[in-house]
Order: sequence, then structure tokens, then C-alpha cells
Amino acid sequence: MAEPSNDDFFHKLPGFTRFEGVTDSANYQPLPDDWLIAVADIVSSTKAIAAGHYKSVNMAGASVISAVLNALGRGDYPFAFGGDGAVIAVPPTGEERARQALAAVRGWVMEELQLDLRTALVPMAAIRGEGFDVRVARFSPSDYVSYAMFAGGGTSWAELQMKAGRFIVEAMPARVEPDLTGLSCRWNPIKAQNGEIVSIIAIPGDAGSGPKFQQLVADIIAISAEQSRDSHPVPVEGPTPALSFGGADIEARALAAPANRWWRKLAIDAQIVLVWVLDKFGVRTATFDAKIYRRDLAANSDFRKFDDGLKMTIDVDATHLERIEARLRQAEAEGVCCFGLHRQDSALMTCFVPTPLMRDHMHFIDGASGGYAMAAMALREKRPPELAAGV
Repeated sequence: MAEPSNDDFFHKLPGFTRFEGVTDSANYQPLPDDWLIAVADIVSSTKAIAAGHYKSVNMAGASVISAVLNALGRGDYPFAFGGDGAVIAVPPTGEERARQALAAVRGWVMEELQLDLRTALVPMAAIRGEGFDVRVARFSPSDYVSYAMFAGGGTSWAELQMKAGRFIVEAMPARVEPDLTGLSCRWNPIKAQNGEIVSIIAIPGDAGSGPKFQQLVADIIAISAEQSRDSHPVPVEGPTPALSFGGADIEARALAAPANRWWRKLAIDAQIVLVWVLDKFGVRTATFDAKIYRRDLAANSDFRKFDDGLKMTIDVDATHLERIEARLRQAEAEGVCCFGLHRQDSALMTCFVPTPLMRDHMHFIDGASGGYAMAAMALREKRPPELAAGV
């Protein structure tokens, strides 16, 4: 069969609906040779988190996805949210638009969030020329959204090159507003129900990403699946709306120029109040049902992924967490994996909602006190930088 090479590559991939499918190599297909990998991360994100800027860090990571997807016309393209960064596969027809979006969002993050965002655009030819690959699978947690899973070591190598200063996309010299339509951060942190919210990153060890690592991933998934809804940190009915306006300022900065920002923030505040009223009193409009939206929000949430390694933010009790840690420590001692883990009492949600009237809105889950960034820091402390690509 000829390798797909057009913009519909991801849309045409057969999907799977059970997360266990991330361990099945048959679910992955190689990204076409002429595509590119956009990568981004926040410099010194752990320091920003320690200073209390965890919402801004997550907003910056999600802004990369929003800017690039909007620049590409919101098509169906593979991407993964990493907490303090993101990876997006870009077709050759979208290279220049993606480059401009990365340059614009880099400047926006610096000016509006006071964070240093690195961005790079890496050709697949360079990745495969170094012996790595990018293979993509399509996981559908609900009927309305699909998320990309990445394997082959290529996205990790691309991130390592970015950190070394290669393939960099510099910020635009003059302020150019990225299109961040749909980006929002309106929900309060979601408290753990089972015990603790735990962010886990496990990457292949010296033994590589073969059957032993695949079995480890399957074991961790199986343990977490013993709890309600696979240890999903968001309740099945979705988070409860609250009259909380903490994220409105960041969202207004994403969606409006300074001169119009006050009005945008007022509109966002009004929308928050409206959703709260509709939900509290069970009111439906002709085009919007708050309860359906909340259930879709929970079903569509991206709390587990595979990006050259397993990444999860889950809600687990002490017994299951002890079993997960024991299995990870055993695999690490055997050279099967290297892992980082971070505990917190709540999860944080950052959203990409082009329109709440459709059911394909996407929601990115991280730990509310550092999550993936802190787990990655724990992992880096165990491995030298050249072996810890992608974390």
C-alpha cells in the first residue's frame, strides 16, 4: 500500500477507542516523508510553576496548538499537549503558515504571559536521516474527538534539537497577533475524588521500546483501569460550573487586542455567569445544553497519551498508586524504563473550544501544581540530557 502523503493523512488513519491500543504497533503508520514536526516548550517552566504561574504555563502550551491549528484552517492534524509545550505534525502545504503561527505565538507568550517559549519546525527528512521515525496512531476517546499518539523516537529527537538551538523559529520582530480563537481556561482546578492526582511520564530505558516496555505500558494502564472510568480525573458529568473568573484575564489576553481587552473580559465573565445559571437551573436553549456540554467535556478530555512514552494524569487511591510505583521501579531497575512522577491534590483543564455549539471541543488535562513539567524534571534528574529527549 502506498504511503499517505496528503493533508488528509491523520483523518484517514483507522482509529481505536480503547487506550490499550497505544501498545499495538499495528495502530501506527509512518508520517509522510514531506511533513514537518512543530515543537515548542517553555524555558524554565518548573521555576514558573514554583512561582505560582501554572495556569500561564499550561495556557502557553495550549496556545501553540490553537495558533497552529487555526493557521492551518482547523483541519485534522496530529498533535499532543505536553503541559508546558506541544508537538504538532504539519503537512508541507502548511509549512509557511505554521512557521508564521509559531513565530507569532512565541512573541505573544513573551509579551502577555512573561514566559520564554521555544519553537522549532523540524523536517521529517532530518528526523529519519538520524535514524528516528515518527509513527502516528489515532485514539478516539469519544465519538467527537481524536487525539494523536506518537511513537518512533522522532518527536523526542526533534525536541532535543530545539533545545540545542537547531531548526528554531524565532519570534517575529514586530508584534503580530496569533489566532488563538477557541483557547480558554475557565474551569477551577478539579479536586481528586479517589485520592491524589498523579502525573506520570515513563519513557523507554536502555532496553529500548520493545516488548518489555510495551508490556510495562499495558500493565500501568491495566492498574489504573481498575478504578472508576480508568482513573479519569474529570467526573463523568463533567466539572461543576462555578462563579470563578480567575482564567478570564488570560483568555481575554489571548483573544483581544489591549484596547478591546476590557470588553472581551466582560463578555467572558458574562458567559461564565450564563453557563452557571443554565446549569444550576437545568435550563436548555435552542442551541446549548450545559449538561450535555459538561458530559462531552469529560468524555473528550485528553488525560492519557503516548508521545514516545506514556504520559498520564490520573486520579488514583493510595493502593493503586503504590502498585503503579512498584511496577515502574521494577521496570526502571531492569533498564526497561525511566520514569518521573508528581503528586498533587487537583487537576487543571485548558480548553480548545472553537464553538461551544459543536460537540468536538477538546480539553487538555494536567496536574494543577506542575503535573507533567514536574514529572519531567524528576525524570531529567535520573538521565543525562542526551538520553532524556522529549521530557
